[in-house]
Amino acid sequence: LTGALAAALFAPAPAQAQIDDSSAATYWRRERERMEARQRSLVQRPTRMIRGLAPRQGFAREGEPGAWRNPALARPDAHEGAPRPSATHAAPSGAAETAPGAPAAPAFTIAVLGDNVGLFLAQGLQEAFADRAHVVILRKARENTGLARDDYYDWPKAARELLAGPQKIDAAVMLVGSNDRQPLREGAQSLDPRAPRWREIYAARAQAFADAFRDKGVPLVWVGAPVMQNERLSAGLLELNEIYRETAERAGAGFVDTWEGFVDERHRFKMFGPDVNGLTTRLRASDGVHFTRAGARKLAYFTEGDLRRLMERAAPAPAAPEAILAPPAATTPEPLRAAAPPEAPAVVVPARPDKGPVLPLTGAALSPGGELARPLRAKDPLREGDARAIVERRLLERRATEAPAGRADDFSWPR
Repeated sequence: LTGALAAALFAPAPAQAQIDDSSAATYWRRERERMEARQRSLVQRPTRMIRGLAPRQGFAREGEPGAWRNPALARPDAHEGAPRPSATHAAPSGAAETAPGAPAAPAFTIAVLGDNVGLFLAQGLQEAFADRAHVVILRKARENTGLARDDYYDWPKAARELLAGPQKIDAAVMLVGSNDRQPLREGAQSLDPRAPRWREIYAARAQAFADAFRDKGVPLVWVGAPVMQNERLSAGLLELNEIYRETAERAGAGFVDTWEGFVDERHRFKMFGPDVNGLTTRLRASDGVHFTRAGARKLAYFTEGDLRRLMERAAPAPAAPEAILAPPAATTPEPLRAAAPPEAPAVVVPARPDKGPVLPLTGAALSPGGELARPLRAKDPLREGDARAIVERRLLERRATEAPAGRADDFSWPR
């Protein structure tokens, strides 16, 4: 017994599973590889600019300034700003599906031009027309640009080059002004924004921009600059909006005023407000100039109606029903037809006369004797129902009025 107990106490312990210190690292390394493989298989949507025009991780800024694009979507045959369909990101639920064999709707290209705020307008328009696959939004706005510094970027020249390029433009939207409250140079002279000459030159540049689209027959929608948090900047934008309004009227373009959509009841700048669904949310960024996603969508809402009308006007007229349903006479023989049954006699409905029946004004009187009303005289015989007879019976003779049979006060017996 003693030997058995000693053997049990000093026997070697059974072999235990060896713990691999690197198992956790291996797991997370494989998990990272799996996530990276999954990300490579996904096609992300274009960047949503929320604040400061900062792109999300994994997106690169390509081409012209302001054109945020996913490198996974870049391909030679893709229009700028048009999302690439994929199995992961299908069309929205409200998107119209094209039946197999049906002709696709012709593309309607909208070029959005302007400055930093114009970039947010393009973002909002992309979201507004996400359910229309044939609508292409070209984001041609450029940061830190305007009509005051044509030495930095010449918008009238850029408009002419855009219209002369291979890309077909069906409509254009312009939103500028947030960078234009600065001196304007005319030769070697610098003009202050409050000078009358500054306004003349600025209005001429705006007119040259609008005339470029009018000469090409491209509809232009000029969007007025929204209110800003800086009161001095907002006061200057009110003056510029008047220039834009006058320019649009002279060029036959449309003008959209967005000022009232971002002010309170006292016409002051507000950071929060109702979105397109009526829910109170944050509309503007912390700098008081740019917009959030909800604000960009609301900014586009004011322009959306004019653009939809332009689409309806540019849509081809539907073919006549006869042209669609009638078979070709040369290839389809006329089928045999059974003898038609005799037609039932037509029911002739008399036409309604334009005037009603003639009522004579001198017809027979309806009252006895032809008198409508006259005072009772003492010599007149009392008749049942006369007022004098009722008064004499109730007040003088104190007799109860005879109740008609069946009335509640009829106490005659038997009933």
